[in-house]
Amino acid sequence: MDNRKAVAEKLLQINAIKLSIETPFTWASGWKSPIYCDNRKILSFPYMRDFIKSEMCNLIFQSYKDAEMLAGVATAGIAWGAMVADQLKLPFIYVRPKPKEHGLGNQIEGFYETGKKVVIIEDLISTGKSSLQVAEVLKNAGLQIEGMVSIFNYGFKEAKDSFKNANIYLRALTDYDSLITLAIEKSYVSESDQNTLLNWRANPAGWKVDS
Repeated sequence: MDNRKAVAEKLLQINAIKLSIETPFTWASGWKSPIYCDNRKILSFPYMRDFIKSEMCNLIFQSYKDAEMLAGVATAGIAWGAMVADQLKLPFIYVRPKPKEHGLGNQIEGFYETGKKVVIIEDLISTGKSSLQVAEVLKNAGLQIEGMVSIFNYGFKEAKDSFKNANIYLRALTDYDSLITLAIEKSYVSESDQNTLLNWRANPAGWKVDS
């Protein structure tokens, strides 16, 4: 089993990823979805947490050898960024969704020097909009974006195009295609459900249960 499938299986085992075609989930955007991913659950399982942390460290070491620091996306990317930075002995900062409304008014928390090469740590990539906003904040602060790492990536075309246009290299520990392949192999879903799951990914905003 390749690493992406191994990660997907871990997430399914602890219900960090849930699949429900007949009774879909509703996202904050209002989209109906046959899948829900909550990677925050991983933090509650020490051995799973250690596995994901190690996989993320390996991915960063292999893909971003020039990284000089890590930046977590608040809030879900903070814990992973801090753990991985500790393991790799790299400086760590994190980025708020908007500047703090009191005190120093920081949007970037932590110490950094301009010109440093940074890898952004995110837990999940859907449309990529909020993640790319963080990248823009870091760029405007004078940091060089080496790339971004997430635990899971849905692989939406919108996100692919946005990351390409922003010239940001994105890597993920696992993704939607690996998840669906594994889910069929392990009988989490039936083969007949595969088209439904792929149709949703192709048009999540317009997807309906009977599509």
